Amino acid sequence: MRLSVREIINTPGKKISFQFSMDLSSVEFGGYCPVAEPVVVTGEIRNMAGVLVLTGKAETTLHAFCDRCGKALLRPKTVSFEHMLARELANEDDADDDEIILLQDDEVDAEDLARTAFILNMDTKILCSEDCRGLCPICGADLNEGPCGCKKEADPRLAVLAKLLQQDGEQS
Repeated sequence: MRLSVREIINTPGKKISFQFSMDLSSVEFGGYCPVAEPVVVTGEIRNMAGVLVLTGKAETTLHAFCDRCGKALLRPKTVSFEHMLARELANEDDADDDEIILLQDDEVDAEDLARTAFILNMDTKILCSEDCRGLCPICGADLNEGPCGCKKEADPRLAVLAKLLQQDGEQS
């Protein structure tokens, strides 16, 4: 969604509000597409003493799976973003600043900014709870529901250490 800032660019204190939805259902994260619902974006562009500042918020509900136990879950996701808008850069040092967005014909692509902010702020690991115990690597039981009864086998690479500890215990 392209927004024109012509009506506020020369009037400090003036603002433009915006709201739109975007479809990110085809964007894949971790092997699946968790954004099944439209992402609702709201925000405004405000002329603050001659500096244009775009602030926005993108909200949706993720349809995801816990990365430890695999349970399906619904998780609200909100991403806030802010950018300064300029017709041209004041100096060369600003060229690497991701917060300054150059206007094209006094317009800005708010959907592109919201999409980029949302994708960059997606969680790399989604858990049903912080203390999720996951699945038993032997039988696949959900350890959140209780112990599975599988015997935990020691790592064979540590057998020498276990033997030393056992000998040390016998000598004491």
